[in-house]
Amino acid sequence: MPLVAADLGAIRYYGLAFSIFLTTSLLGVVVSGSWSDARGPLWPVRLGLLLFGGGLLGSGLAPSFAVLLAGRAVAGAGGGLLIVAIYVVIADVYPTALQPRIFSLLSAGWVLPGLIGPVVAGWLAENVSWRAVFLLVPPLAVPPTLALLPRLRADHRRTPSDSAQVRNGRRWLAGVGLAAGVLLLQWGLGALARSSGTRRGLMVVAAFGGLLLAGAGFRRLVPAGTLTLRRGLPTVITLRGLYSGTFFGVEAFIPLMLVTERGMSAVEAGLVLTGGTLGWTAGSFVQARPGLGVPRHLFLVSGAVILGLAEGLLVFAVRPPVPGWAAFGCWALAAVGMGLAMSSTSVLVLRYSETGQEGRNSSALQLSDSLGGTLGIGLSGAAFAAWHRPDGSDAMLFTGIWLTFAAVALGTAVLAFRARPPAVPA
Repeated sequence: MPLVAADLGAIRYYGLAFSIFLTTSLLGVVVSGSWSDARGPLWPVRLGLLLFGGGLLGSGLAPSFAVLLAGRAVAGAGGGLLIVAIYVVIADVYPTALQPRIFSLLSAGWVLPGLIGPVVAGWLAENVSWRAVFLLVPPLAVPPTLALLPRLRADHRRTPSDSAQVRNGRRWLAGVGLAAGVLLLQWGLGALARSSGTRRGLMVVAAFGGLLLAGAGFRRLVPAGTLTLRRGLPTVITLRGLYSGTFFGVEAFIPLMLVTERGMSAVEAGLVLTGGTLGWTAGSFVQARPGLGVPRHLFLVSGAVILGLAEGLLVFAVRPPVPGWAAFGCWALAAVGMGLAMSSTSVLVLRYSETGQEGRNSSALQLSDSLGGTLGIGLSGAAFAAWHRPDGSDAMLFTGIWLTFAAVALGTAVLAFRARPPAVPA
């Protein structure tokens, strides 16, 4: 992505290429939850695959950064549809006792792409074209798609009543409001520091209005008590967004830091990110081990502590004499925490869900995930757009971003104790 932004003359808006994908995935997540509960996962998967592949093609052929962002937006909507539908399939097919292992296997499915993907993408971008990174992915999805679709069931649930259809329509409108609010918030924050006078006041109003619009939409789409950290399911959903924001808000800017501050190539920067794949898989494997006897919410606490400490250590990789390759170990450690926590949030949401509510609650979980990632990357991107130095010496800026998110992660560890099951009245 550093090479994409440089080629299209948009280095200051580097973060948007990540956050726009997550922003539109919010809408896909909302639609997929209601749709999967009512009609089954077949059609959300079909449409999700179509949008995801089409968005990749659009990004790969983009003549400008604006068109690339449009392609990323389309792909994000498809990704949102897909991830919730997959959760519904897991809830339908696998018993509760096996679900931790299934989520571990789901994480393991990222191992090979996560190990070779960043390195191959860096090599293609430097030696062929960054466009090949987007254009080569859709053909790879064809064989697994042909294997998957015949096995999905459609219309396996009851036909929704008129009142249920009205509720679904309201949820979709809330999803549109949420996505629009997040976009408005990012735009206002990104332009604020570069504005003055009346325009700065307008940017403040835009950012605040976007925050209110996003908050109103989010509140309608998640279980009651999510924003107030009610014990049990609502807290688990809130925590998912905090983990996602603190992780991806940092990860999106690690390649840029390594290329611009430490002089690494795109291939080398991509190799550093493979540490995250290894760590995430290891953490997910640990939480799936049977017989550990550890209360599930303690995986959330320990995961947040590990994440915060690792992001704090990442500060030392920004400048010499510590080598840039130290970022590999730091990010692998951070991802161990994510593997412990993220898989555990998935297990707890299904464990706390009533029958027939798996799709809606999984949608809320993914909604929090996407919103957290969007805000994390959006805030990092806004800070970068505001304080990026034209001469490229942004070491202090990267240090500030790392430390801010490290503090948020450690605060999340304290909140994670509220993920315990709600107390049962005597």
